[in-house]
Amino acid sequence: MMLPTHALAGMLLALPVYYVTPEFAGVALLAGLLGGSFPDFDMYVGHRKSLHYPVYYSILAASVLFVAVFVPSEVTVSAAVFLMGAAVHSVSDVLGGGLELRPWEAASDRAVYDHYRERWITPRRWVSYDGSPGDLLLSYTLAVPLLVALEGSFRGVVIGALAVASVYAAVRRYLPTLAVAVLAVAGPWLPESVRSSIPPRYRKDGPTRIASDLSD
Repeated sequence: MMLPTHALAGMLLALPVYYVTPEFAGVALLAGLLGGSFPDFDMYVGHRKSLHYPVYYSILAASVLFVAVFVPSEVTVSAAVFLMGAAVHSVSDVLGGGLELRPWEAASDRAVYDHYRERWITPRRWVSYDGSPGDLLLSYTLAVPLLVALEGSFRGVVIGALAVASVYAAVRRYLPTLAVAVLAVAGPWLPESVRSSIPPRYRKDGPTRIASDLSD
């Protein structure tokens, strides 16, 4: 799933705090936004492995949530919501497409790495790929209760997330061709340290695949 979907899901997890303990609403919403987004910070460094922990985030989130219920404070509440957002992100990526440049081709058997069992989890593809029409619909669905409840800057964040999601969904299927084409031209000029850090899924396709994509 795309980053805006995860960010909105994280903010939605904070919505009960908004109603039950409004004094912590601001930090909870911010924590949900950051927690829902955080796992994707590994996009170019071991994506869906380096910062995706479906088991460990879930265990930590449950533990910290227990503490936050009985000892509510800005620290405990924000930590609980952050970890819940990261856990939901890591688990929900299993429901999407695989870890590949063109996930709509359904050629990858890797969704998210399970560090507890030391193996990759197979993608379920309930949401066919990040930026798919189904993913965009999910973003809008998650945004509805947030738009109803929130005002001010956080409402603006939700609207901004929907704008980004809409644009991303519109261009998603063209991005692999663009990325590969740019690397084909700029790759030889990049320092070796930069080239070696580019994920293999961006480097393995060549001019033949670019031409094929452009002819579709």
